[in-house]
Amino acid sequence: MKQVIVITGASSGFGALTARALARAGHVVYASMRETTGRNAAQVAEVARYAAEHGVDLRSVELDVASDESAKAGIAKIVADNGRLDVVIHNAGHMSFGPAEAFTPEQFAQLYDINVLSTQRVNRAALPQLRKQGRGLVVWVSSSSARGGTPPYLSPYFAAKAAMDSLAVSYAGELTRWGIETSIIVPGAFTKGTNHFAHSGSPVDKARAAEYDEGPYAGVPDQALKGLASLEPADADAGSVADAIVRVVDMPFGKRPFRIHIDPSQDGAEIVNGVADRVRAEMFRRIGLADLLSPRVKA
Repeated sequence: MKQVIVITGASSGFGALTARALARAGHVVYASMRETTGRNAAQVAEVARYAAEHGVDLRSVELDVASDESAKAGIAKIVADNGRLDVVIHNAGHMSFGPAEAFTPEQFAQLYDINVLSTQRVNRAALPQLRKQGRGLVVWVSSSSARGGTPPYLSPYFAAKAAMDSLAVSYAGELTRWGIETSIIVPGAFTKGTNHFAHSGSPVDKARAAEYDEGPYAGVPDQALKGLASLEPADADAGSVADAIVRVVDMPFGKRPFRIHIDPSQDGAEIVNGVADRVRAEMFRRIGLADLLSPRVKA
């Protein structure tokens, strides 16, 4: 069934790959991004070119996840264009790399804003429409770093993704009675195929970072990055994350998995998440709220 979908952070990486894959699957897809007439004008043109070349319904929309007003305006445009919104995909995010101590508190706050508060802005803009419809799907692109192996020098990103994953879990139980389903997609560390690592932020406090570079942690950054890359199989494909999201979207309502891992490196997140999700489900049953584990079908 053709669905109207918005995906955040769709100018590049997993977002762009997923937007194209969903459009090829026959959906109406809005690749949202900021500064569509400025820094991302070329990406907007590429979206239009791709849509024309492949004969798919792929559109771009201005939506800055760091702005309440932009999130509201972007979602309002989608609803005005189509009369509905079926799927929200939280993908926008940013990575940083460096010793935790060298990042300022303001940098931590900025990473938290992009990776976590962005989802709250979009939810507050989009969920009233999904609740009104009595049917919808929210997909969260989490990270295996939230509960898997956590190599050093990625702390602001890891902390933010863990918070985002926790928020996704909490939201899930608060949306099922509205007929809104949740799926959490958990990619592993794909070091190739996206610009996630290449565009990562660095600490503002260069002097503090230098103390780590020249002290007992000299060489750790290279070892961490090379180690991550070595764990990744040669045939690991970032497009597999997009493919997994397409499969989830295309599944029948009420049958979608709560969580899917796409982790070629097998860093252990699937094991830890499996235990945590079972504990959550058991808690809901013990307190008499087992119905919150499955989306309600509108009468």
